[in-house]
Amino acid sequence: MILLDGKKVSKERNLKLKEDIQKAVEKYKRPPKLAIILVGNNPASLSYVKGKNKACKLVGIENDMYHLDENISEKELRNLIISLNQDDTVDGILLQLPIPKHLDEDMFIDLIKREKDADGFHVINQGYLYQKKKTIYPATPKGIMTLLNTYEIDPKGMRAVVIGRSNIVGFPVARLLMDRGATITVCHSKTKDLGYHTRQANIIVAAVGKPKIVTKDMVKPGAVIIDVGVNRVDGKLIGDVDFHQLEDVASYMTPVPGGVGPMTIHSLLENTFELYMEHVKKD
Repeated sequence: MILLDGKKVSKERNLKLKEDIQKAVEKYKRPPKLAIILVGNNPASLSYVKGKNKACKLVGIENDMYHLDENISEKELRNLIISLNQDDTVDGILLQLPIPKHLDEDMFIDLIKREKDADGFHVINQGYLYQKKKTIYPATPKGIMTLLNTYEIDPKGMRAVVIGRSNIVGFPVARLLMDRGATITVCHSKTKDLGYHTRQANIIVAAVGKPKIVTKDMVKPGAVIIDVGVNRVDGKLIGDVDFHQLEDVASYMTPVPGGVGPMTIHSLLENTFELYMEHVKKD
């Protein structure tokens, strides 16, 4: 089994991205800027934001952090996003999810200007993705495809099973795999006999947030396994896949941590740089 080492790949690609940013700064006289909005004190969100801040500094992206109170009103959050939309020095905006339940998540995602949507979650950007038009891709699916490309895994002609149907991972990664020529099955909580589907798959993308939902008896020898799950069990981070059971079954597999996570952050940095380049070329 070959490890799909997202930590290694993202580190190498971040060094190249840093060089590209340095060249752009020399030409356009300012660095890219990403605004991150965090509402509340969710421990996982705090950890993710810390990682994103660190990654931004590494590659030369200026990062403004807005840490807001858990009980902030819709009006206050709306005013902040509108002001960032209007700020010409801000190239990308990221609203860290989840946000408190009294706030309308979909409304605030779509309030972010499409041209500053660093996460690729805006309804128009997702619509462009499904129509195969140039757009900003959601960071996790983009990171998954980059990882497959780096290890020269071509989905063309393969059967791919995606477990999970969220607009953040499941649906967009299914679309991207389909665009690369894979035959797609999307499974979810209502799917009967999940193992029946996964046993036919050449590629399995597990993105449901349930520890070890994919076991040895559900995978055919030689399958490529992408584990998007991040679950904390007994103080340890584990994925949606039973990694140790499948080490002798899979041909390629991502670890948790160190697989998809670093690639997601790298893709966010790439997205921010792409938005920046579109922005400065118009100035």
